Amino acid sequence: MTAAAPDAVPAAQPSRLVDREPRVPADRLVAELVPPPHFDGVRFETYVPDPAQPSQSAAVAALRSFGATLAAPPPRRGLFRRSAPPEGRPGVYLDGGFGVGKTHLLASLWHASPGPKAFGTFVEVTNLVGALGFGATVEALGGHKLLCIDEFELDDPGDTVLVSTLLGRLVDSGVRLAATSNTLPGALGEGRFAAQDFLREIQGLSARFDVVRVDGEDYRHRGLPAAPEPGDDEDVARRAATTPGATLDRFDELLAHLGRVHPSRYGAMLDGVAAVHLLGVQPVSDQSAALRLVALVDRMYDRDVRVVTSGVPLDRLFPDELLRGGYRKKYLRAVSRIVALSRVAG
Repeated sequence: MTAAAPDAVPAAQPSRLVDREPRVPADRLVAELVPPPHFDGVRFETYVPDPAQPSQSAAVAALRSFGATLAAPPPRRGLFRRSAPPEGRPGVYLDGGFGVGKTHLLASLWHASPGPKAFGTFVEVTNLVGALGFGATVEALGGHKLLCIDEFELDDPGDTVLVSTLLGRLVDSGVRLAATSNTLPGALGEGRFAAQDFLREIQGLSARFDVVRVDGEDYRHRGLPAAPEPGDDEDVARRAATTPGATLDRFDELLAHLGRVHPSRYGAMLDGVAAVHLLGVQPVSDQSAALRLVALVDRMYDRDVRVVTSGVPLDRLFPDELLRGGYRKKYLRAVSRIVALSRVAG
C-alpha cells in the first residue's frame, strides 16, 4: 500500500506595503542625511566621463576644486563672531538631464569632504524642517561644513520662501552648499506656480550658486532596450511568494496608501524590502498621486529595490498630459529609474 504524500507546505505570503505606516522619529531623519546605499561606493575615480561630453570631465574638475576649499579652515571675523563666509559663491549647482551622473558626482563630493556634513534630497531637507521646525533645523545643520541637496526642485511658493530663508541662514553660519537639478536655479518653479511673484526669492537662491553644466544621455538606457514587458498577475504573485524580502500589492491600492503616508516616511516603509511586486499597473493621470509615486520610486532607487509588475509597461506610467506639464523632468527621471530597477529584477 502506497503511503499518502505529505501535505504540501504552503508558501509564505509576501508582505504588503499598504500594511506599513511607519513612524519616523526626528533624530532618525537627521542621522539618515547621508548618501543612499546605492551611492555608498561612488567616488570621483569611479565616475567615467563620456569622451563625447567634455562637460562631464569639467564637472569632475570643478567639484574636486570646490571640495578642496572645504578642507581649509574658514577665516574668522573675530573672537566672538561667527565664521566669515567663504570667498566667492558659497554653492555649486550641477545642472543637467536625468541619468548623466549628477547624483554620483554629488555623492562623490560628500565622500571626499570633511565633516560634519549632510546629504539629502530636496524633499528630505524640507521634510526635516517640517519635523524639527525651522530653528531646530538651522541649529542641526548650521555647524556643518557642507550640505548636499539632490534633486533640487521648487514645487510651490511656500517651498520657495522656506528654502531661500533656510539656505541664507546656513550660508551666514559658514555652511557650503552643493545641489543637483534638472532646472537652472534661475528657472526653478517655472510651469508649476506663479514663479514671477517670487522672483526675488528665486534670484536670491540663484545668486548663491556657481552653475556647472553636465551634458549627456541617460546612462541607465545606453544601449539598453525599452521597458521590459510586464508579466501576468499569476506570474508576479508567484515570484513574490518565492522571493525573500518581497512585497506584493495591487497598484491602485498602493497609490491610495501613499496618499495616507507622508513622503518623509516612504524610505522607512521600504525597510527590509528587497523587491516590490505590483499587480495591475496603470497610467497615473492624477498629478498628486503621480508625484507621490515619483517620491516612492526615488526611495526604491536609493535602496536598489527590484521591481516586478503586471499591467502596462513601466515606460507608460505617466500619460502625455502630465509629461507636457511643469513636472515633465521629474516624471521622466522616475520612469528612467523604475525601468532600471525592473531590468535588474528580470
